[in-house]
Amino acid sequence: MDKEQILTKIQECGIVAVVRAESTDTAERIVDACIEGGVAAIELTFTVPHADKLIDHLASKYTPEEIILGAGTVMDAPTARIAMLSGAQYIVSPYFDPETVRMCNRYRTAVMPGVMSVREAVMAMEAGADILKVFPGDLFGPKIIKDIRGPIPYAKMMPTGGVNADNVGEWIKAGAVAVGAGSSLTAGAKTGDYALITATARKFRENIISAREALK
Repeated sequence: MDKEQILTKIQECGIVAVVRAESTDTAERIVDACIEGGVAAIELTFTVPHADKLIDHLASKYTPEEIILGAGTVMDAPTARIAMLSGAQYIVSPYFDPETVRMCNRYRTAVMPGVMSVREAVMAMEAGADILKVFPGDLFGPKIIKDIRGPIPYAKMMPTGGVNADNVGEWIKAGAVAVGAGSSLTAGAKTGDYALITATARKFRENIISAREALK
């Protein structure tokens, strides 16, 4: 599946599940629960032990139609390349690192660096970023999407941090092409309640669809 198809599928899904866990087993169970709930876009962070091995495993476990598999918390270009070789279809970083974006572009892999200002947004776009990860979103709220899109209406943005199932519609209506959701989506894993993750995933998807319908 090429880069454009991956980006289209992420935007159609509207939500990327940010998966953090203290073990690969817990991380895999979170992924399973998210996919069951209709959230196919998975960002497996490199804070998970042996993240590269789990990405490789998930790439074999699920078909490309079942999962949109990415790597998150990618701090540098070498880590991005490791993630790609393990099967990651897109790369997400918490900040804008030109070398990481360059590495992704070299191999035509979708990349989403973190930005916090208009200046960073423009720099990341000039470097070849595909989607801007507005992070941490909870410092700004949905208004930041409208503010950036004022002077840069063609910017594609994905807020992460502070996004939950109840406010996701506000982010979508503000102009986000997708959102990233971590603890607000995966909190059930702390108590072993993976069914809660599935239910929350469904709620996210329902509210995203409703918000998009309201924009028509």
